[in-house]
Amino acid sequence: MSVLVEMLALPGRSFLNFLSYLGQLGRLVADLAHSIFRGRLRILQMAEQIVGIGYGSQAVVVVTGAFTGAVFTAQSYFKFKDFGIETTIGGIVSVSLCRELAPVLAGLMVTGRVGAAMAAEIGTMKVNEEIDALRVMGVHPVDYLVQPRFFAMMISMPLLIAESIVFGLAASALVSSLAFHIPFTWFWTHVVDHTNHTDLIFGMTKGFFFGILIVLISCHQGLTAANGAVGVGLGTTRAVVFSSLALLVVNFFLTMLLNYFFPLGTAL
Repeated sequence: MSVLVEMLALPGRSFLNFLSYLGQLGRLVADLAHSIFRGRLRILQMAEQIVGIGYGSQAVVVVTGAFTGAVFTAQSYFKFKDFGIETTIGGIVSVSLCRELAPVLAGLMVTGRVGAAMAAEIGTMKVNEEIDALRVMGVHPVDYLVQPRFFAMMISMPLLIAESIVFGLAASALVSSLAFHIPFTWFWTHVVDHTNHTDLIFGMTKGFFFGILIVLISCHQGLTAANGAVGVGLGTTRAVVFSSLALLVVNFFLTMLLNYFFPLGTAL
């Protein structure tokens, strides 16, 4: 009987835990908004985070974008060849990279690199009582730790997405030309004909919101870390898993919403 009661209580407990987690994130958002509107911008810390997040993530993003474009080009060619339209892959590859592949895959890679680092760094400060020391000195942890990372991610993430798209298209063009003997000018003609700046805006907008999700979830896991090194490790794992899942879920709703404002094939 007790096992049955436990099974019936599990969904309700999970739902309440989820609501509690959303409430904690909402509290962090409120503290962050209060920090921003007070106007206490920490430019030096923000610049350091831009270097760490943006510049430091370029290698990961470039490799991800390039090989995603190359693989998608190869798979598209092998299938399109059955229909005799293999020379038209430039358009489908460019639109797919701009709207879905580059934002999502680069976002997941940045989550693994930057989100884990944020959670580990802030979590270590939490268990070492350095955050309590900041409060004693009159420095709010959100002002000093979260706000610079928030602005740095909002600036860096859309640019990283754009970089991923560029290298994805470059790799796609090389594979099409060298491996499948599609003339470069023909490939690029299809890219230009079927892609416009709204597709790039589409992907960079996703990157903007993905960056916000990564910062909020990762910093929250760091700020709530407990129980020493075990707690830091658990918080780091949760930051990556929760951020990745949230990114994939939010991506669907962003796709539906952004397609309302930027339908496929339209230009501003």
